Parts: sequence; structure tokens; C-alpha cells
Amino acid sequence: MGAGPQFWVRFWGVRGTVPCPGPETLRYGGNTACVEVMCGEQRLIFDAGTGLRVLGAHLNSQKELQAHIFLTHTHIDHIIGFPFFRPAYTASNRFQLWAGHMGGREGALQEVLSGMMRAPIFPVPLDIMHACIAFHDFTAGAVLEPFPGIVLRTAPLNHPNGATGYRVEFAGRSLCYVTDTEHREGELDRTIVELIRGSEIVIYDATYTGEEYPSFKGWGHSTWNEGVRLCAAAGAGRLVAFHHDPDHTDADLDRIAAQLEAARPGSKVASEGLILEL
Repeated sequence: MGAGPQFWVRFWGVRGTVPCPGPETLRYGGNTACVEVMCGEQRLIFDAGTGLRVLGAHLNSQKELQAHIFLTHTHIDHIIGFPFFRPAYTASNRFQLWAGHMGGREGALQEVLSGMMRAPIFPVPLDIMHACIAFHDFTAGAVLEPFPGIVLRTAPLNHPNGATGYRVEFAGRSLCYVTDTEHREGELDRTIVELIRGSEIVIYDATYTGEEYPSFKGWGHSTWNEGVRLCAAAGAGRLVAFHHDPDHTDADLDRIAAQLEAARPGSKVASEGLILEL
């Protein structure tokens, strides 16, 4: 790691819609969205897809673990890993969960997760998790400070039922997590441009290619091509294409990676296990 406080991001799940294990997704991974960010000694987790289960196994031996978990939204692919997050069953651990897409109504996030962990959908209830868990409902657009010196700026995204984009600012550096959003053809989303302006890393919804997108208008997702345009307009740094379509194989993502590198050198296609330092 470089000089100054550590600030890095690790990808534990990079897919959207549904997990897609199998021989054609081995290199990039088949787990749904989960991203870990370390700001000094503080851990932030973005989304609770099936990648959260793998992260939980990695962390499970730690004692008195604490983290803040920020959800973009509560569609099933972004929360399905939460019941399988083993550290949440240990009483000495502490977690705080945040969601900004439900209008800030108090108790909304807890209701959603409780509803998922209830018969006949799931065999054990939310309260079987013995860790100290707090729930925070805010309105997208709010500025959050989960730890002193760590600021999260948020913005609403264009997605069915709503979603929230995040900008993490720490030690004079920033990264953005902007997934599950659909662009409007022919115009830049100024909300996203302002959120990501000057950011060093932008993780962006690249579910489709530009050629595929016309067949999926209205589905709430974007393209790596649009991510390139947004980063250029915002003077942002490295683009990381994320939330891959489950039908995109490793070979498909290799082709996208080559095109992305040609369009915006230094950018990446997210893969499980990828670590980027700011």
C-alpha cells in the first residue's frame, strides 16, 4: 500500500440479476454485488449480494468486527447474501445497515430484510442474528459520516423502485459506487456527473454493451460506453465496469475489457478478488 492512510477497494461479487456459477464465469466470478472499501481501519461494505457470503467467510475469524453496510437498493440480487453473512450471527460483532431509496421512512429497511428472512421464504428470522445490528433509513441526496473523517455523499439513481449512488471521501481522495442506474440516450445524467466529479475510481453499472442496450430499455441498467462518457465529462479517473449481465461469459468480458482499455486507458472490468488502491 502507498503512503498515507490505506484506502482501497476489493470486489467480492460483480454480477447483477442472479448468481451465475459455472465454467464460463470462473475468471470474473459469478457472485452478485458486494464491494468492500477500507478507509484506514474502518470497513465499509457496499451491497449484500451473494458476494457478501464469501466476504463473511473471509472475516469470520475476526473478533469484535464492525462495519457499515450501504445498500444501493433492496432488489433480491443486492440483499440475498445477507442471511448467509456469518459474522452477523456472532454477538460480539457490530453492523450498521443503510438504505436511501425508500424515502427515508423509519423502519423500512428492517421491514424488507425481515420480510425476506421469514417463512415460507427463509427458515430463520432476522432476530436470530446475534450481532448488534442497527438500521438507518435516509433519503438519497443526504451526506453521511459513518466514521469521523469519512464522508459519503449520496444521489438518487434512475432504477425501478429507486436506488442510491455513493461517493466515499477519505484522506483527500474519493471513489464512487454507482450501480443499477439507466442512462438517458443522448444526454448525460447530470446528477451522476456531479457525484463522480474528480473522483479517482468510479465503479459503474455496465450491465450491457452499447449494442445490447436498445433491447433492454427501461430495465434500469447502463453500459460501459456510457460510463466512459460520464467519467470524461466529470474529469474522473479510472472507470471500473461492474454489475455484469449473467449471460456475459469470461470471453465476453475479455472483449469488453479490451474495448474499455482502448476507450479509456487504465480502466478495468471488475472481477472477484480485484483490489484497487487509491
